[in-house]
Amino acid sequence: MRPFIGGAVALALSLGLSSAAYADKTNLSITRQPGILYLASHVMETQKLIEKHAAEDGVEGVTVEWRTFSGGGAQTDALLAGNVDIVNTGTGNLLLLWDRTKGKVKGIITSSAQPVIMVSNDPRIKTLKDIQPTDKIAVPTVGVSTQAILLQMAAAKLYGEDQTKKFDPNTVQLGHPDAVAAIANPNHEVRNHFSAPPFQYVELKMPGVHKVTDSREILGGALTQATFFTTTGFADDNPKLVKALREATEEAIAFIKKDPKSALEAYKQVSGDKTSLDDLLTMLKEPHMDEWRTDPQGTMKFAAHLYKIGTLKTMPKAWTDYYLPDSAYLNGN
Repeated sequence: MRPFIGGAVALALSLGLSSAAYADKTNLSITRQPGILYLASHVMETQKLIEKHAAEDGVEGVTVEWRTFSGGGAQTDALLAGNVDIVNTGTGNLLLLWDRTKGKVKGIITSSAQPVIMVSNDPRIKTLKDIQPTDKIAVPTVGVSTQAILLQMAAAKLYGEDQTKKFDPNTVQLGHPDAVAAIANPNHEVRNHFSAPPFQYVELKMPGVHKVTDSREILGGALTQATFFTTTGFADDNPKLVKALREATEEAIAFIKKDPKSALEAYKQVSGDKTSLDDLLTMLKEPHMDEWRTDPQGTMKFAAHLYKIGTLKTMPKAWTDYYLPDSAYLNGN
């Protein structure tokens, strides 16, 4: 696990994750990562859905700052330092912070459960069994990103529990856009990328690039990719803002399902992604790319793995342990 998590958590705990700093907020700061996994957030931003629902719930004049980070580690660091209010990243980061803060960080709602795909431009690497010690695999955050944890789970299945971290030395930290550039260059030292939409489909169109494995193959089903979570201090002091975020997410997902073209136009407007609208619409027709959902998927499988290898010190009894009480209706797993 990355050293910054321990230091940031120690700081947060020493401050008691004080809720007083959050009282009566009307300016909300939310992070996310690049990619259409976070499509709901782009719809929420362009349509000002949080602001709308907050006003309906009696909180007028709310402004939302959306900040994009290349990986989940930087987002969680910012949350614990008090620099942002809510983060939108993967399941692994939520579980780690829930555990390290003794339950003072919890999930609010999810927005996507699409598969993430590992690709390679190396003809020698057809499956994970072909990975040699010198082969490098780009992941968003070494050790704690969804992709890094999936590689651990795959290693345990392939080589036994004592080899869970077999691929850890192969991983290197690169944001998805930088990893795409690496895969596009056959002379780059990084020839494998555990990617995410839309980047994985852009890469699979490149000459010589092929799929190695994906999250559904490793996990045996869907896995939540984008999760909104925050400190319990913020949630306690701002229940109407948390409720507005949850309602805005539900409205955004309904909009994506009803009008995917307009949703992708919002994504392009916010992200600056140059991928054509037609290509993005085609990506949404790929297998399991319609998994826009608010209920956590596969998170307890992640928790069981992290507990088994000692990363989590506490094994949750249910997914509701690391989500806010008001989120229990989501009926996740």
